[in-house]
Amino acid sequence: MTQDELKALVGQAALAEVVAGSVVGVGTGSTVNCFIDALATMKDRITGAVSSSVKSTERLRALGIRVLDANEVESIPVYIDGADEIDHRGHMIKGGGAALTREKIIADLAERFVCIADASKLVDTLGKFPLPIEVIPMAVAQVARRFRRTYGGEATVREGVVTDNGNLILDVRGLTINDPPAMEAEVNQWPGVVTVGVFARNRASVCLLGTPEGVKTLRF
Repeated sequence: MTQDELKALVGQAALAEVVAGSVVGVGTGSTVNCFIDALATMKDRITGAVSSSVKSTERLRALGIRVLDANEVESIPVYIDGADEIDHRGHMIKGGGAALTREKIIADLAERFVCIADASKLVDTLGKFPLPIEVIPMAVAQVARRFRRTYGGEATVREGVVTDNGNLILDVRGLTINDPPAMEAEVNQWPGVVTVGVFARNRASVCLLGTPEGVKTLRF
């Protein structure tokens, strides 16, 4: 099966995680687009969705799915989103689509995080995928220097990208993230950092992994 076929497979499988009559948390990215398309088939059985990006919001609305602002929602049963990497404990790197801050906000509203991904995203140790960090523009150089001193990673600005919040993305290469919770807690304290793309506090509780043999369910 192609990677696109695997994405469609897990997008369809994620419908089983949706709670009827509830608001669904919806992430961002190509795998999530497959889920959004599948979600349209049961749009009359949900209250609506909370979306992590402008692009996902536009896709949801185009398919007739009501989108609520996160401020209107106290909690949601499930948040469904992809990952750039996920380890065997449910820790993730996210932010390849530059929506990591809003993704983390919705993940924090959710009782469960369901990660949908193809098998190539499952790793033993996070860090091969460049770690995204959303940064206030005036702090870009300062944060990059501090990352080099603290972790040895080389941070570069993602060219031509401005987040939905008006900030920049630094991508950090050359990392081996052995303790994701500690790195997340540390980097999130640095002045100018809006969000680091390590999802450890809001890790996945379930991963629906697309494999050539079908969808494999991992529980953490």
